[in-house]
Amino acid sequence: MLARKSIIPEEYVLARIAAENLRKPRIRDRLPKARFIAKSGACNLAHKNIREQGRFLQDIFTTLVDLKWRHTLVIFTMSFLCSWLLFAIMWWLVAFAHGDIYAYMERGTMEKSSLESTVCVTNVRSFTSAFLFSIEVQVTIGFGGRMMTEECPLAITVLILQNIVGLIINAVMLGCIFMKTAQAHRRAETLIFSRHAVIAVRNGKLCFMFRVGDLRKSMIISASVRIQVVKKTTTPEGEVVPIHQLDIPVDNPIESNNIFLVAPLIICHVIDKRSPLYDISATDLVNQDLEVIVILEGVVETTGITTQARTSYIAEEIQWGHRFVSIVTEEEGVYSVDYSKFGNTVKVAAPRCSARELDEKPSILIQTLQKSELSHQNSLRKRNSMRRNNSMRRSNSIRRNNSSLMVPKVQFMTPEGNQCPSES
Repeated sequence: MLARKSIIPEEYVLARIAAENLRKPRIRDRLPKARFIAKSGACNLAHKNIREQGRFLQDIFTTLVDLKWRHTLVIFTMSFLCSWLLFAIMWWLVAFAHGDIYAYMERGTMEKSSLESTVCVTNVRSFTSAFLFSIEVQVTIGFGGRMMTEECPLAITVLILQNIVGLIINAVMLGCIFMKTAQAHRRAETLIFSRHAVIAVRNGKLCFMFRVGDLRKSMIISASVRIQVVKKTTTPEGEVVPIHQLDIPVDNPIESNNIFLVAPLIICHVIDKRSPLYDISATDLVNQDLEVIVILEGVVETTGITTQARTSYIAEEIQWGHRFVSIVTEEEGVYSVDYSKFGNTVKVAAPRCSARELDEKPSILIQTLQKSELSHQNSLRKRNSMRRNNSMRRSNSIRRNNSSLMVPKVQFMTPEGNQCPSES
């Protein structure tokens, strides 16, 4: 039977298949810049080829605290199980060496009272009973079925040793669990930073600004903010410094450099001659390979533990010519904070030049403000004209509707031929 011919010509099908199989030019997207500090505050750093691993065991407590929860719980459980098993073996060896195992096997030829007075530990007949006695000794349960006697000084020594080891394990493991639950970075989860930073004019100066807030009612005592710029630099000798850290000052009118973080605050850094951002303009910022790291430190009011919250802003996360909106309002004698607008910004007039050019030519700021004022007036005029046009259109449409709804007059003819006007 002959195969049925296709409706579409073969030439068209082959041409289409060839066109689909052509390799399209691949456009490689720009790889995201590796940031030193993530937005969550975690350090984006991988430690490799560490040869001296024994240094971590010298500080075993910090190593246990730094482990993940699943590893800590496994170590917590295994430490108790191993200690119970170890001392169970020791109790079984004591009973075996003293002949208690054989005595209970030949119990029929001896009375119970005389048997219990000659053994080291009563009712230790096997390894299972020795394991249960080890748990009773270390956890101090004391069911009463197994107890020590005065026959074996070695058993008394093992009892004292197990109590000491059990207290050490309890202290280390419980302290580790407590420190993991009360770590300082847990409190930092409620310290938030704005998603973007802004650069705008404040008091006639270009300023780098970001917003920080605390979601809890319990305050952070002696809170302070530090800002660092991390970028890749090359020295005049040709040495490449991949992580070059530069401290930049924070504009704070308080001499102690502490902030009262009772409500969200806008932290401001004036871009002056001491700032690493002094020579950077709006067009240069896009191509800059820099990262601004923000560190907030303080003491937790409820626990007294020092906490630290961190974040960073790369060049793509810095908005030039924007300003944060106000989120604190007074309602019925109480200050209210709207956290839904925490990171919202509005566009404002700001010169696109660097701070150095602005200091050398102050007229640039005046011209920028004048242009913004003119554009603002023009926008207001356009809005007013649009409102007038809309109002005129509405009035015309209302008139048309009223004219269409008017009732027509009807005239009636009398037999005498007179007209009687009437409305219906």
